[in-house]
Amino acid sequence: MFSTKKCMATVFWDRKGVLLVEFMPRGTTITATSYIKTLQRLRRAIQNKRRGMLSSGIVLLHGNARPHTAVATTILLQCFGWGVFDHPPYTPDLAPSDFHLFAHMKRWLGGQIFTTDNELQTSVQNWLKTQAAAFYDEGIGKLVPSYDKCMNRNGDYVKK
Repeated sequence: MFSTKKCMATVFWDRKGVLLVEFMPRGTTITATSYIKTLQRLRRAIQNKRRGMLSSGIVLLHGNARPHTAVATTILLQCFGWGVFDHPPYTPDLAPSDFHLFAHMKRWLGGQIFTTDNELQTSVQNWLKTQAAAFYDEGIGKLVPSYDKCMNRNGDYVKK
């Protein structure tokens, strides 16, 4: 039996593992205001999980969605002193969450049935925690060759 229900997760991760996972309540939309609150929680998570990392510089890779590019978001990121890795539009094959993290998670989720959102969320968080640092490092490592390939083809790169 397949469910038509979907649960949106926002996952921030680096080479060492997951920094922050948030699940959106059903029917809500990510706005610049909600994204800013998420980025503030991310900053606290980095302070707690990666001591000293904030002083060495953060480069954030996120898409070109309106909440990501809103003036208020840009101002907050400048206040944090974080850089933003340019992400050409319509290139999901350049987002490690799309081509690595979520691809593996979808395979793992395949065929499973969850009776509640809570059960799904707990299972996803546990799966994320059980992935070794090498898994996350591999995903970030794939970014540079994929990005180079896309740029060398003037943005026409589509993974097949």
